[in-house]
Amino acid sequence: MTKQEYEKNLEENLTSLLKRLHQMAYRPQPVKRVYIPKPGSDKMRPLGIPALEDKLVQAGMVKILEAIYEQDFIGDSYGFRPGRGCHDALRALNLEVHGSAVNYVVEADIKGFFDNVNHEWLMKFLGHRIVDKRILRYVKRFLLAGVMEEGRYYVNETGTPQGGVISPILANIYLHYGLDLWFERRFRQSCMGTARLIRYADDFVVTFQQKADAMRFRQAVEERLASFGLSLALEKTKVLEFGPLAVKWAKARGEKAETFDFLGFTHFCGRTQDGRRFRMKRKTIGKRFTAKLAIFQEWLKKNRSRPIREWMPIVVAKLNGHYAYYGVTDNYKSISCYAYEMRKLLFKWLDRRGKRGSMNWNKFNYILKLFPLPAPKIKVNLF
Repeated sequence: MTKQEYEKNLEENLTSLLKRLHQMAYRPQPVKRVYIPKPGSDKMRPLGIPALEDKLVQAGMVKILEAIYEQDFIGDSYGFRPGRGCHDALRALNLEVHGSAVNYVVEADIKGFFDNVNHEWLMKFLGHRIVDKRILRYVKRFLLAGVMEEGRYYVNETGTPQGGVISPILANIYLHYGLDLWFERRFRQSCMGTARLIRYADDFVVTFQQKADAMRFRQAVEERLASFGLSLALEKTKVLEFGPLAVKWAKARGEKAETFDFLGFTHFCGRTQDGRRFRMKRKTIGKRFTAKLAIFQEWLKKNRSRPIREWMPIVVAKLNGHYAYYGVTDNYKSISCYAYEMRKLLFKWLDRRGKRGSMNWNKFNYILKLFPLPAPKIKVNLF
């Protein structure tokens, strides 16, 4: 049912929904699974589409769970939380590297996290703070609602509801008990030097002063996650030297200091503008850069027949959106390159609107005068 159809008898539909919820008669519907192209890859990405009423119920449950768990979550958990975002996680990492004795970084990624959440463990975690059995039963029902794909029904034995509004907070609760508290209360207490875990959803990095602590964590976290049915993506997990001393160590070996990826950025060791001090810098991950251009080109290809006055404002919005996220301290070069490549693609597909070669730079510049593109600009200060 669409929003428009549901709205026609809104009061009646909501009254019926509330009655079924109170009577424990509400049953979530299976999520409709479709596949969409994965940018920069030949693979297809699964996308879950929940029913409208399921979205409404989940949104209400999220408010309840947030009221309970927001006071419990650690300060360095940034994913899908009110008033927090990727830039906050990046800023925390930036300040930690520059303000503490950081010599090593463990870059980690959990393999297929949202598909491998163990239902039994999740319900145990929820039971620590929630005594209302109705809430617990409805969470369980959403977990077991299943998936519809091409007319066939599949039962979910693991994982959180695909595309569900409730999935992010369930993920945070799972990792709060499975990873965050273990690190804060047990592992970090045993470290010889400083250590800090910064997590955004299932993507996290850990900074260390001592190599022994970093190496011990790499093994211990794999064992810890395995006990809850999770595993690390080995190709995205590594221990590396990073920081002022790492530059000296790498130089002594005739090498460059290593880099790591986090939240769409490649972080690398650099120097301040005057060259006197160490500075962690960042740039857009190469694959992300290429993938976003591929998405833009595909959009231009599909919309090239529309009037210019309709789609140029959308192009402007896309550029502004890119700057809003990737326009962070030290990333000016990457966003400038992105703007340049977008202009080239724009010229290419404007040229293909008519006879090949009909567009020239004079015409193109005239269009840009009518519909000016925003200039690259750093939007977020990470200091």
